[in-house]
Amino acid sequence: MKTTEALSTATAGPATTTRVVVTGLGVTAPNGLGTDDFWSATVEGRSGIGPIGRFDASGYPARLAGEVPGFVAEDHLPGRLLPQTDHMTRLALVAADWALADAGVTPGEWAPFDMGVVTASSSGGFEFGQRELQALWSKGGQYVSAYQSFAWFYAVNTGQISIRHGMRGPSGVVVSDQAGGLDALAQGRRMIRKGSKLIVSGGVDGSICPWGHVAQLAGGRLSTSDDPGRAYLPFDIEAAGHVPGEGGALLILEDAEAARERGARVYGEIAGYAATFDPPPGTGREPGLERAIRQALADAHADAGEVDVVFADAAAIPELDRIEADAVTRVFGPEGVAVTAPKTMTGRLLSGAASLDVAAALLSVRDGVIPPTAHVTPDPAYRLDLVTGEARRARVDTALVLARGHGGFNSAMVVRRSGS
Repeated sequence: MKTTEALSTATAGPATTTRVVVTGLGVTAPNGLGTDDFWSATVEGRSGIGPIGRFDASGYPARLAGEVPGFVAEDHLPGRLLPQTDHMTRLALVAADWALADAGVTPGEWAPFDMGVVTASSSGGFEFGQRELQALWSKGGQYVSAYQSFAWFYAVNTGQISIRHGMRGPSGVVVSDQAGGLDALAQGRRMIRKGSKLIVSGGVDGSICPWGHVAQLAGGRLSTSDDPGRAYLPFDIEAAGHVPGEGGALLILEDAEAARERGARVYGEIAGYAATFDPPPGTGREPGLERAIRQALADAHADAGEVDVVFADAAAIPELDRIEADAVTRVFGPEGVAVTAPKTMTGRLLSGAASLDVAAALLSVRDGVIPPTAHVTPDPAYRLDLVTGEARRARVDTALVLARGHGGFNSAMVVRRSGS
């Protein structure tokens, strides 16, 4: 669960001067399998949203999703893992493999207790659980897989990654819906500052199955449009809910000095973080997103003027869009900073969304390009400098990533060029 520690700003605790950097990225996203495919599609504005293919959704009010293309688990994982893993765990295992390879890390060459895993989860292995419950109801308990005991569990991605790579150091999982990807990375940063040498962190999620889809429909926030180009329109006058998706990103976190000593390539630094919680409805108190932004900037010792781009949460619910836009304009001024929401090309990936945005932010820093918010015609009333149409070339030294989870979670993370 999201702990009290995770709800505080990241300045708490010892050794906060330790700089934590990202040395590897592993991406499984609806518009690209692998970091290169995802990033080229994102910069070009190519969407991965389409009709649901993982089950027959013709009888459901929402029939679109972002599904990871071309993923064949047998091509990437040993056969022994397939009977015991849900689809989203298979995606996570592959993302972890790719992130470690990208970082130039061979886990067997590291001390097991120096490495840990922190992932975010929203629901665990829903598809696996649905299949086993169907077996229970239709055939009897003797037909339920013994792997059901853990394959559904919200901590299963952390467990399977740590087992696969012999990572026996401090590990954990956070559950805070869409905010989870940032909260997991923040917890990973704390673990590095407390002495861990390497942490695999982020979120890969998804429950595109009847059971999981119905659970999301119950929240009342899914778009019912059948047009992939008009279904998910944050900050647009036609905004009417989001499209769900699967996938996400896992990142390799290390101490900056240790990464330099081993000659690792560094994407950037996790420089600041904060999390807040919204007050109960009807209290008249302000939402907590603006406070999270200001605290994350303070944690990074950064002024608002240093931020080159904001990766928005982009709920596509008019009231929630207004709250986010108000928070951004109060901190940065009307149209005072470039804002983008590349998740319009993937859908909202539950706990995988925010870590994928962090990966995109780091790639923006690397390449000097801000990806577009696809399909959206921004409503001028929000007073945002929303990047639409095509990517914007710009030097990016510092990026702010925002994420909100259903029920009141708010998180903000500052990433910046290493050495900035």
